[in-house]
Amino acid sequence: MNDVIPIHYVVRIAPDLETLVFQGRITLTARANVPATNLVLHALSLDIHACHLETNGSRVPCALLPDPTAETIRIDFQQSISGDFRLDIAYAGSINDKMAGFYRSRQVRGTTVRTLALTQFEESAARMALPCVDHPAAKATFDVVMVVDASLQAVSNGEIVSETELDDGKKQVVFETTPRMSPYLLFFGVGDFRWAACETDRRVRAAAMPGGEGQLAAGLDYGEKSLRYCEDYFGIPYPMTKLDLIAVPDFAFGAMENWGAVVFRENLLLLDPEKTSQAGRERIFEVIAHEIVHQWFGNLVGPSDWKYLWLNESFATFFANRVVDHYCPEWQTWEQFLHTQTSVAMRRDALWETPAIEIPGGEHVVINAATAPIIYNKGAGILYQMAGYVGETHFHAGIRHYLKTHAYACAESRHLWEAYEAVSDKPVTTLMKGWVGRPGFPLLNVTREGDALVIRQERFTYLPAACGGPVSDSGPVAPWPVPLRLEVFQENGASKAFDLLMDKQEAMLHLGAGTVAVKLNAGQKGFYRVHYLDDDMLEALAMRVADRTLCAADRWGLQEDLFALVRAGRASLESYLDFLCAYRAEDGFLPLMGIADNLRLAALVVDGARRERVLSFAAPFLETVLGRIGFEPLEKEANTTRMLRDALLFRAVLFGSKTARAWGAERFRRLMDGGWIHPDVQRSVLRIGAWQLPGQALPWLQKRFGTTDSEHERMNILTALGSLGNRREMEAALSFTLQEVPQRNRHLPLVACAANPAAVGWLWHWVTAHMPDLDSFHPLLLERVIDAVVPICGLGQEASVRSFFGDDPSRTKAGGAAVRIALAFLAVNERMRKAG
Repeated sequence: MNDVIPIHYVVRIAPDLETLVFQGRITLTARANVPATNLVLHALSLDIHACHLETNGSRVPCALLPDPTAETIRIDFQQSISGDFRLDIAYAGSINDKMAGFYRSRQVRGTTVRTLALTQFEESAARMALPCVDHPAAKATFDVVMVVDASLQAVSNGEIVSETELDDGKKQVVFETTPRMSPYLLFFGVGDFRWAACETDRRVRAAAMPGGEGQLAAGLDYGEKSLRYCEDYFGIPYPMTKLDLIAVPDFAFGAMENWGAVVFRENLLLLDPEKTSQAGRERIFEVIAHEIVHQWFGNLVGPSDWKYLWLNESFATFFANRVVDHYCPEWQTWEQFLHTQTSVAMRRDALWETPAIEIPGGEHVVINAATAPIIYNKGAGILYQMAGYVGETHFHAGIRHYLKTHAYACAESRHLWEAYEAVSDKPVTTLMKGWVGRPGFPLLNVTREGDALVIRQERFTYLPAACGGPVSDSGPVAPWPVPLRLEVFQENGASKAFDLLMDKQEAMLHLGAGTVAVKLNAGQKGFYRVHYLDDDMLEALAMRVADRTLCAADRWGLQEDLFALVRAGRASLESYLDFLCAYRAEDGFLPLMGIADNLRLAALVVDGARRERVLSFAAPFLETVLGRIGFEPLEKEANTTRMLRDALLFRAVLFGSKTARAWGAERFRRLMDGGWIHPDVQRSVLRIGAWQLPGQALPWLQKRFGTTDSEHERMNILTALGSLGNRREMEAALSFTLQEVPQRNRHLPLVACAANPAAVGWLWHWVTAHMPDLDSFHPLLLERVIDAVVPICGLGQEASVRSFFGDDPSRTKAGGAAVRIALAFLAVNERMRKAG
């Protein structure tokens, strides 16, 4: 790739939304650094008509040698060339329905159907729309020219330079030249878009299909705020002349950071105050901020190889939370970060088979069930840990140094370490290489020996060797460099926090006389688990949970670590439930969300008397919380209270709460009668109604799905379809899903079903019987189904599950990694069930 370098592409695209084909032509300016007789470009599912070489004033045809397996085409020249030259390539392709490459999307409103076409090129799908060097390091500039129906709107990365009417009802739209960028950031689309512009920053615009333009105001506001924060914090002006935020009906991911033309699923940009919950509002702001952070991390400075994708995604995930917290500190964003990022990453990374943050690179990278929680969630968690270690001043200076040094170029992980060591005297390279370049994370085993604290490291995993974990005990795993923060409590009531970098297998700390309790990972910024081996130590901390001496993050972290030890077979479920007695008066959002998640999983995994004990604790526990915060949202209550209520209501019903059942059924009947339900409890009401009202809920939900114009409400309805209370109706709902639900959302009822106690006994067999239908899902969405169904619904029928996959995880198009992960979690749950 380095011998012949792409410099500039002129891309001409003429899509036909009736026949769903497009005509394309590229003029590629490239540079041969050494004499070359050919050039290899990536091309997939393209019909290349002709190719000509233009050099030294001549234009000669080229020979073409496609390699479908490698997704390339070799272009042979009739002569050896050096220096700059141009290739002119004419080709055609299909506007596909795969939500990748150049694909079609549809807006359906009643009997009106509108088709649009747009691109999604990450990770390696630019080759589906144009012959190119489809690798992030192959940065070039791009000119885009589109020929589209005169009645439609064309959009690309840059501003429109000219728009010319043609004779056949078409128009030619020419866009300004892009900055030098990776091919996966190129974007072009056409449709009946309706536009709005931010009043305070005219660079920020937003688009939606007809009917959605009235829901763009909040997205514009969040976009302007995110752009302003990033320009100020990074110290580099936004490089483009405009920033478009574009909502489209069909999109497999949440959003995509195409430079200057960011694409979103509708529910992650459009905000209807009557139907969007507070959780939905916060998610919109977070996703917008994530994509705008990418305009610097990923777009301005890109990865030199896919193995460094974390430099894009980990930073965007982490900084999105900084943006949201900056403008809305009352949202308790960093507590939510621990719940949605750190805990998700630690659950995935606790399997023995897990990648490092710096994933294998090469021609392709796949963001899937194996890599996404590591690249996005764990990477963000490690940045949270590093920021706490180096301090805000050095963290900020390091970011600016990195971006300015590598602007419009590509970077590797080491470039980030070098930037930080240029501004800080701390051993950042040692710290970050120890986390980014290796899989897993440590467990710190803690004992008290008099006035000394002894801490020993080991790798934390759910499964020992006998259950698919480490296959050998060849000695201790090399230690992680752990930025350790402790809070020490004295018998006189005083406390003191101190920090150290634990970079050895074992450490001994002298606490001094009068120490009554020690909390490791104080503030929960560290990416590790803690096992207090002495019961007295845990009991002393339980007292500080009960009286709120510990902050909410520490109260959350203690029970999270203990439940992880239960799943790893190192503690009993009964000991976890006993420890939760310290939380009977708990009112913190973060600890309560963690407890509710863990109780839900325990109730699904264990059976018999142990399940009854979980339910006997969980039902009154959640009823007490709901009794304190109320069932109805209040105007001035905290946003986290609204989110907590919606998270707990349906779980309380499943745990046996009669009060929650009665309230939810009454509200659902009100909704069926034409009433309005507050968006912050709409999802819960729909799920409770589905569970409680057989014969009534299903037909109403199906009808409502076909009539609502709100993507937020459609997604809530689909989750409710997976929450029905009997098998006959659930099977009918799943058939409806396969026949009537767009591909982008087809996974939602199945994922909800997988956690439905009324479905877990039979859903696995339904999935295997319908695998040909499920294989039509987008691979990422099919992975979510496998990830949800196998670990829970496979319990009690492990032999059938393993027999289905056998030695060939490719029995499903979800991919081998997703299947192996699901089977590993099945083994974790299987052992947890048998532990009693």
